[in-house]
Amino acid sequence: MSRMDELYTELTRLLREAALLSSCGSVLSWDEQTYMPKLGSAHRAEQLGFLAGLAHERSTSPRIGELLSELERSGELGDADGDLAVNVREARRTYDRQTKLPRRLVEEISRTTTLSQQAWVAAREDSNFNDFLPWLDKMIGLKREEAQAVGFGDGVPYDALLDDYEPGMTAAEVHRVFSPLRDELVKLVAAIQHSSRRPHIEILSRHYPKTPQIVLAEGASKAIGFNFEAGRIDESAHPFCTGIGPGDCRLTTRYSDHHFNSAFFGVLHESGHGIYDQGLPVESFGLGIGQATSLGIHESQSRLWENFVGRSRSFWQYLFPTAQTAFPKALGDVSLDEFYFAINDVRPSLIRVEADEVTYNLHIMLRFEIEQQLVSGDLKPADVPGVWNEKVHKYFGLTVPNDSNGCLQDIHWSAGLLGYFPTYALGNMYAAQLFVAAGRDLGNLDEAFSRGHFKPLKGWLNEKIHRHGKRFRAKRLVEVVTGESLSHEPLIAHLRSKYSALYGL
Repeated sequence: MSRMDELYTELTRLLREAALLSSCGSVLSWDEQTYMPKLGSAHRAEQLGFLAGLAHERSTSPRIGELLSELERSGELGDADGDLAVNVREARRTYDRQTKLPRRLVEEISRTTTLSQQAWVAAREDSNFNDFLPWLDKMIGLKREEAQAVGFGDGVPYDALLDDYEPGMTAAEVHRVFSPLRDELVKLVAAIQHSSRRPHIEILSRHYPKTPQIVLAEGASKAIGFNFEAGRIDESAHPFCTGIGPGDCRLTTRYSDHHFNSAFFGVLHESGHGIYDQGLPVESFGLGIGQATSLGIHESQSRLWENFVGRSRSFWQYLFPTAQTAFPKALGDVSLDEFYFAINDVRPSLIRVEADEVTYNLHIMLRFEIEQQLVSGDLKPADVPGVWNEKVHKYFGLTVPNDSNGCLQDIHWSAGLLGYFPTYALGNMYAAQLFVAAGRDLGNLDEAFSRGHFKPLKGWLNEKIHRHGKRFRAKRLVEVVTGESLSHEPLIAHLRSKYSALYGL
């Protein structure tokens, strides 16, 4: 074995050990949000804080720094996009970021997020923002400290947090790509609101018993390619996907007997995340090639399966007869076209995760604006409900009735995920461009979907996106796969085409 091989072998061993510790924490976090007794939160916070500290200690070991320096000086890393060079590059990125964070801060953030999430669940149930306020205040303080420790060059503190989820992206660039998207969305929403056509959305609030909902949703998840031998679906207050490691990917959803969309499309969404995690190279666990390139690309996979596939007419040509059999009382008198129009209803709404394709990105822009103000200090946590309610009225013309349907609806801030929200809208833009490219390569996707053939699309995504891990930054990955740079235009084109037909625009 050459000196180069020895160095690289030792580096990968240390990186995988740190990743194993983190994956143990992921199991505990999943359990906390699914099955853990309420009174276990304080002890769980200590467990997760301890594990986070150990993982941080392993990932910031001086030996990793020494190995990286030797490998970088060797001049033998080969092609910059090759596995070896990518794994070293990404290890350096992680190491440099982590070594700037004191272990005390890492442990404190971990402990606080555990307790904060439990406080959020209770506050959301009681619709009382003041019960959550002390935790939000503390979390904002910790994330500001993180941003200062990591650094943000000539940018703003928010950039340091955003970069953790969407490497290379800045708040200024997000604003640049969001602005034209916002303008086009506002015009499209206005046109739809002036249309005389309206779907019968009461169809979706009929009685949908939980058990057949579970069967239908899990069947759809399996059909599009989520592997249940390497994953599972459970229930939680807020739907999520967590990739524990090779062969173990956990999804969650929440069911409502009188809201069909919530669980079904939530499962499709999280299945998209899960398919990505299951498609990462198993042999590269803990290394750059074995990790998703960004949260925006991860979100592109979930939104692609949820909306571009799951809300297409061709998908329901395949699945609607099964849904009618599962819910004969709710759907027995409903035609395919009526159901298709209902699940694609467009109207301003309060809840992000239940928003339609057209208005969804406006929910993200609202949160992006508030997050930046919180991190910069221009907005005090205590003032969040008032500002939130004002923005909801500005963007959607709606009055927020209570905190649960307002600023308490999302788990992200309680989990310390500031900088995460922009990746949702970026993911929608990525998804639109990728879907166009898939259609060019694979031919008539609608015909395939109508026959229940989803394997070609899943295989294309495995080949073009998943297997590369972090080989390319998100924007470059989109360019490599589609031949085009990031743009809002494919998403707007998709929305105009689909909703012009539905609403007669």
